Amino acid sequence: MKYYCIGIKGSGMATLASLLHDLKHQVSGYDDVREWKFTQDGLDERNIKIYYDQNHIIEPDTIVTFSKAFSEEHPEIKRVKQLGLTIKPYHEIIGQLTDQFKTISVAGTHGKTTTSSLITHVLNNVYGCNYFIGDGSGHAQKENEYFVIESDEFNRHFLAYHPTYSIITNIELEHTECYRDLEDIVNTFQQFAHNTKEHLIVCGDNENIRSITFDKEVIYYGYQENNDVVASNVQFNEVGSSFDCYIEGNLFGHFDLPLFGRHMVLNALACIAICYKLGISKDQIHDLLLTFKNAKRRFAEESFGDIVVIDDYAHHPTEIQVTLEAARQKYPDKELVVVFKPNTYSRTQAFPKEFANAMNKADKQYLTEIDCNREKREDYPNVSSKIILDGLANGEMISEDSVEKLLRHENAVICFMSCASIAHLKEKYEAFIK
Repeated sequence: MKYYCIGIKGSGMATLASLLHDLKHQVSGYDDVREWKFTQDGLDERNIKIYYDQNHIIEPDTIVTFSKAFSEEHPEIKRVKQLGLTIKPYHEIIGQLTDQFKTISVAGTHGKTTTSSLITHVLNNVYGCNYFIGDGSGHAQKENEYFVIESDEFNRHFLAYHPTYSIITNIELEHTECYRDLEDIVNTFQQFAHNTKEHLIVCGDNENIRSITFDKEVIYYGYQENNDVVASNVQFNEVGSSFDCYIEGNLFGHFDLPLFGRHMVLNALACIAICYKLGISKDQIHDLLLTFKNAKRRFAEESFGDIVVIDDYAHHPTEIQVTLEAARQKYPDKELVVVFKPNTYSRTQAFPKEFANAMNKADKQYLTEIDCNREKREDYPNVSSKIILDGLANGEMISEDSVEKLLRHENAVICFMSCASIAHLKEKYEAFIK
């Protein structure tokens, strides 16, 4: 079949395009952004054609899907409609893929990408597996039995999926532009769990998860003793984290992680639990976790003399906090600096104090203006970065025109955080310090 993906450089769409190509479909796409994005590595490797205008032919038997970041008024959306092409929602196409394999669906407000990457790393080295990860990474072969998929709750997309196994890492208030409140989100996750065919692996330390009545076999994991899979004797240091893992009260094994922060131990527990369920040995899991390399834009580090630059996808207060705590764990003797670009007016409006409190984990805080491509500024007339700035302990605004402010920091960790593109700011700073 032929597929045409509009917004093909988006992280999810880039991954979907890669999988469809691997499954022997003809794939091409369109994007507004001509500049290179980290999500297009897989597209370039597969020689998937990307168009940037409306001057090319789209064959009449092509199925079109498009990113929700593109409005119905976009010229390319209008064009495919005028051509009378079949349009299928992005999440429906993914849902069809989940029916073709034994799918392991990783959902939750935070930690989806890393947990999916951990599970993929182990399964791929033991059995071989297909995977769809939100950092733009994806691969598929028809003969593989397992399919690991990061499953996003945005706009309830993951309700179109039919996984064999599901993991829920945590549930918090998020995506306030499409959910009424926390109760609405919890109910949606409950419906997602109901769509799971066999087993659920969920974080029992999260009270919102504990409030759900599940109708499938459930394995709870976490730090607390009332879980089925428990991390005990946990140690955090400058080279990573280590812990003993107990399953149903019995010592399963000791594990060492080249990762930082309490949240990474929880992600590893989810990985251990599903791999244990699938019959992978303790030694295999241990050795493969030791060789894990983090996902794209997840605590990605570069060093320039006494300066460490970290690029991270964190865009929710909880994600900012745990990432800064991880940076403090690894670099306890350096000044900790955060540079954050807020994304969406609705999220900024919902969490101004929470964003400020999370950023205050750093010694110095910098904030850019809000960068949003799916909401209109005029719909949020009183929302700007200032409502976060007012709560910062040592904060100020920054832009590409004032990036030299960062040069005042020596022997420091500079953490660039956003789900929007913060690459220009980071690259301009790196050009200065190089």
